[in-house]
Amino acid sequence: MSPGRKLRRELRARRNAIPPAQRVRHANALARRLGRHPAFVRARRVGAYWSNDGEIDPAPLLSAARARHKRVFLPVLRAQKLWFVEIRQDSRLTRNRFGIPEPELRRRRIHLPWALHLLLVPLVGFDPDCNRLGMGGGFYDRTLGYLRIRRHWRRPRLIGLAHECQRLEAIDTGPWDVPLDGVATENRIWERGIRD
Repeated sequence: MSPGRKLRRELRARRNAIPPAQRVRHANALARRLGRHPAFVRARRVGAYWSNDGEIDPAPLLSAARARHKRVFLPVLRAQKLWFVEIRQDSRLTRNRFGIPEPELRRRRIHLPWALHLLLVPLVGFDPDCNRLGMGGGFYDRTLGYLRIRRHWRRPRLIGLAHECQRLEAIDTGPWDVPLDGVATENRIWERGIRD
């Protein structure tokens, strides 16, 4: 087994070992913390994900977004990239090839990431410099790859969501990796370029 696969498996085991009641507390603490952050307060269009495999649940934060009349979007996997579709209370979801619920596309307008103001990104691991270790499929890196070429083009603010137990000292990055602007956990918000 490669070192990367072994590390991912270990980090996934860490987050899956968190008891359900504690996961709910983590999600609520993250929502309170990030709900006051300027990136969230200013955003009108928020992209997120449906939590899976022990990921911290963005649902409390998305409820706060709707209460503030923000538009909320979930990803749809197509052609090895992610498109984003607005969800409402009556939105129908279907499972993708990984078993993760995503919005149905029928008669729905798709949005590319640059149409969003804030994109909340799932991750397996992160470091204090806001580098992200994903599941290994590369979907977010391919979707956001345009940011490596056009740094001053329209872009969403990228904030990873994680349990604090997913933090690593450092992550080796590749040229395809898209760095995050920040990472929010139940304990704090880590911001790129700010270490303490």
